[in-house]
Amino acid sequence: MASPTQRVLSRVPAGLRPVLLRHRRLVKFLLVGSCCFALSVVINYSLRLTLLAHKPVVALTVATVVATTVSYVLNRRWAFRANGRQREALLYLVVSVAAVCVNDLPLIVSRYVLNLREPWISPFAQELADFLSGMVLGTFVAMLFRFWAMQRWVFTRLAEPVATRAEQP
Repeated sequence: MASPTQRVLSRVPAGLRPVLLRHRRLVKFLLVGSCCFALSVVINYSLRLTLLAHKPVVALTVATVVATTVSYVLNRRWAFRANGRQREALLYLVVSVAAVCVNDLPLIVSRYVLNLREPWISPFAQELADFLSGMVLGTFVAMLFRFWAMQRWVFTRLAEPVATRAEQP
């Protein structure tokens, strides 16, 4: 029986398959990140529309921390397939704390340095600026930082990649 990855690869055009296989760790990291991005958007806006209506940075931070926790499990078990290390969770925590700060920084600059908030701009413009600075720019920069830092410091002893049927002649 084929694995889910093998089933997906069998549906990908033959010309694209070698590129995906060559960069499989990045592809898996981006898939995990996409799921966690969607999770953080849902949590962020759920908090901003209820409990933390006037605290956008706190809402984004909570959403990012929850998504980062889910990301750790998925990245460790699937994207990086890391062999266990005692310090791995601590290193992941340190990198993640730094990444949460990186993620929050564009929103802080947008809101409190550039004053892209009410009463200086409309409520719609404020929400758009918050989304673009916090969710889009912040997440993108934090993602680049995380991928680099995870490979460099956290998941340094990776399990051997499992050969898939799609790789075999």
